[in-house]
Amino acid sequence: MEKKIVKNERTGEQYTYVKHPTGLDIFIWKMEDYSSTYALFGTKYGSINTKFKTKDDPDFITVPNGIAHYLEHKLFENEDCDVFSLYAKTGASANAYTSFDKTCYLFSCTDNVYDSLEILLSFVQDPYFTEETVRKEQGIIGQEIRMYDDDANWRVFFNMLQGIYHNHPVKIDIAGTVESIAKINADLLYKCYYTFYNLNNMVLSIAGNVDEDKVLELCDKLLKNNDNPELETAFEPEPDTVCKKEVVQKLEVSMPIFNIGFKAKPDKDGMEMFRAERETNFVLSLIASDTSDFYKQLYDEGLINSSFSSEVFNGDGYFCSIFGGESRDPRLVRDRIVAEIERCKKEGLDRERFELIKKAYYGSLIRDLNDADAIATGMLNFKMMGDISIFDAIEAVADITFEDVQKRLEKQFNTENVTLSIIEPLDSKEGQV
Repeated sequence: MEKKIVKNERTGEQYTYVKHPTGLDIFIWKMEDYSSTYALFGTKYGSINTKFKTKDDPDFITVPNGIAHYLEHKLFENEDCDVFSLYAKTGASANAYTSFDKTCYLFSCTDNVYDSLEILLSFVQDPYFTEETVRKEQGIIGQEIRMYDDDANWRVFFNMLQGIYHNHPVKIDIAGTVESIAKINADLLYKCYYTFYNLNNMVLSIAGNVDEDKVLELCDKLLKNNDNPELETAFEPEPDTVCKKEVVQKLEVSMPIFNIGFKAKPDKDGMEMFRAERETNFVLSLIASDTSDFYKQLYDEGLINSSFSSEVFNGDGYFCSIFGGESRDPRLVRDRIVAEIERCKKEGLDRERFELIKKAYYGSLIRDLNDADAIATGMLNFKMMGDISIFDAIEAVADITFEDVQKRLEKQFNTENVTLSIIEPLDSKEGQV
């Protein structure tokens, strides 16, 4: 068993990293005198991973969209009972989520930490699927998909992704479609489970008032040996250009909702990806945060309201910068944002504001070191991003310069490579039943 203490000289904080003989990466951050504990058990398997192969597969396999999310739902049912009923006995609050690139199972608690951890490690390693239970779940997830089809904020986002991406599966709803989940059966679920829920592809991250020896003792007892499948994932080639410049849909909204996405080439995983994400976030804050002159101009003109925001959306094979909110004229907002980006490229960003924004963000990272939820989630996310540590991220932010951010503006914001997604209100006739 490989075990080491990882310490940050700048903050004085430390955690324990263990490479378990089963292949699992384990992170333990002990927080003495902290009242609660937060744990995640995750696999690097999300909705985009529909094409893959292992050393035992002669060629790549393609599975239906939505199967990672489907698998997350099914793991909470075992042969004897529902997993939530087990957690109810320990008093832990449990949940799970499937994103584009990972699936995580988690709990938080103040007591019975090791009983709750035993539940977590046990049920995630013990799949139980039958054709009957799989068919039953299709109706439940089908209802969930149809519910999101009427959610304006959900649709404006995925419509934008479908406008930006030609081929990358990130444009497909995480839950899939009613048609795609109808193709899922028990055999496919077991195939995906044993491929991606291999401990060589997983991370256990726990932070709070825990005893490291007890955690590792439970891991030794419960973790199952498995061979490394030498997993490979693949995506269809993705052109640099956007697929569609504009996507419009009508739903029951009182004012048009918009997302504006600037497509950029993704960096590879690890520190390159983190720096690209962080530097681009600095660009977005400098251009359009609620403290910027540009934001105030749009707000005073009535083009945006307090719902306006921006974010970076990136992962394995995809990267875009998004502006979103409500507006009476989304197309004019797009044109104004494009013009402001070009102005900032020509005249430069605001160096003084950059220093203030950087200090504020760095301060938030340090404050997060007092939050078990943020620590455990950060350790897992950074590991899955490409084997970087939570301390690497802190040091990288400290090292980012104004010049780095100005260069990032030039690199990530091609104003010809933009998709506008709009959800427009139904007109009076369309809204009538």
